[in-house]
Amino acid sequence: MNGAEAVVATLRACGVEVYFANPGTSEMHLVAALDEEPEVRAVPCLFEGVATGAADGYGRMTGRPAATLLHLGPGLGNGLANLHNARRAATPVVNLVGDHATHHKPLDAPLESDIDALAGAVSGWVCRCSDAPAAGIHAAAAVAAATAPPGQVATLILPADISWSPGASPAPPLPLQPPAPVPDDTVTAVAAALRSGEPTAILLGGPATRAPALRAAARVAATGARLLCETFPARLERGAGLPTVERLGYLPEGARAQLHGLRHLVLVGARTPVSFFAYPETPGLLVPRDCHVHTLAGPGDDAVQALAHLADLLPHATAAAAARARPEPPAGDLTGESVAAAVGAMLPEGAIVVDEANTSGLWLPAATAGAPHHDWLTLTGGAIGQGLPLAVGAAIACPDRPVVCLEADGSAMYTPQALWTMAREGLDVTIVVYANQSYSVLEMEYDRLVPTPDGRARGRAARDLLDLSRPDLDFAGLARAMGVPAARATTAEEFTAQLAKALNEPGPHVIEARVPPLFGPGRAS
Repeated sequence: MNGAEAVVATLRACGVEVYFANPGTSEMHLVAALDEEPEVRAVPCLFEGVATGAADGYGRMTGRPAATLLHLGPGLGNGLANLHNARRAATPVVNLVGDHATHHKPLDAPLESDIDALAGAVSGWVCRCSDAPAAGIHAAAAVAAATAPPGQVATLILPADISWSPGASPAPPLPLQPPAPVPDDTVTAVAAALRSGEPTAILLGGPATRAPALRAAARVAATGARLLCETFPARLERGAGLPTVERLGYLPEGARAQLHGLRHLVLVGARTPVSFFAYPETPGLLVPRDCHVHTLAGPGDDAVQALAHLADLLPHATAAAAARARPEPPAGDLTGESVAAAVGAMLPEGAIVVDEANTSGLWLPAATAGAPHHDWLTLTGGAIGQGLPLAVGAAIACPDRPVVCLEADGSAMYTPQALWTMAREGLDVTIVVYANQSYSVLEMEYDRLVPTPDGRARGRAARDLLDLSRPDLDFAGLARAMGVPAARATTAEEFTAQLAKALNEPGPHVIEARVPPLFGPGRAS
């Protein structure tokens, strides 16, 4: 058995069943090894950012790593943005990156690069395999590292000669590491803060945004604490039967208003909140100065156990999820608000919503609060171009569940190749592209950072760099070119009919929703 065969066989024994791949010459023995594992699914991706984003979506929905298969440093580099998002989501991912043969590296061939340095920027664990007999051992270690709580990107670099050399054998899986229990005295100290009667909020993140933790957190919040979650949760369970959780605002002034007056902030799987960007003469830390921050459970801790224990220590800590009404199907103009109403009215049971709608999605949380039970996946690391690949991975992870991808037009242009993979694999994904012909979030940020006094218009560079027209992007045409059925909607009635059709038919569908931007010269009034 050669090194590549040992790696693939070991990963299969460790539960890795899917590869999102864009291989090259250095990975051909890994490709051949995949033929020896008929139960493993190899998914071709036309761009490495699709492969890495799909692995993120798969890991978020299963809790198990998929593998990527990337070609040398440039291939890894093309996938870095979505590996950054996966790192911020604490998603288990196993990166397989081929490299030049060890005897070829000193020749400085054109594709030679520092793969270890590139991998280190987004990986919690990096290993370069040095000989074929160690290949299986390193593969098992990669899975163990990726799945160590709370989850991380683990990158295994496999030189071509290690892949083709004999003398390798599979390695057994390593024991899985459970989340760390939270000490009793930590729980007791947080309970004392909650009993103080002072204004308190609980900020949830990581595994604490899943149903078991949410229900326990709602019991705690029933004592009078406010229940919040991070601005961009990796996977938030929502809808009927679950407590409603308020997401922390994106803009710092909104988040500060939510946290204003607090004397205690309890972190459960979440980080201390900071603003997404810096602004002149504005502090980046969002917590009020006189607020005490308590960490009940860190990212690698057992948040469910800690919340349940905390609820048991508090008096009368019971809570019931309030029923929320669903909006009526909208009529009239097509706007971000009417798109949200249609999604809220028709979102099916068990849907997985991938949200990269950005500014146009402002109304989505309220409109979908009364929908049936569903999952909501967000842009954890802020690197746009995540939505379409994330939907690929979620659909492959959960083939019995519909996926709805709500996608901004500027973000969609980063990874449109994902549409081809959706068509190739027959994935049940409904994509709504908010086509406002603008980087609307940048329009907003420009106005915040570079005010134009006296009503002066922006200069040519500012207009051109934030605008997506001249020519207009044709997302329906782009989708059809990739093999995905598509339609364009310009009214709320058209959108509602097209969304119903897409949700009721198998396979991928794109709806190009022509909505006005919220900011900039063409914004809605």
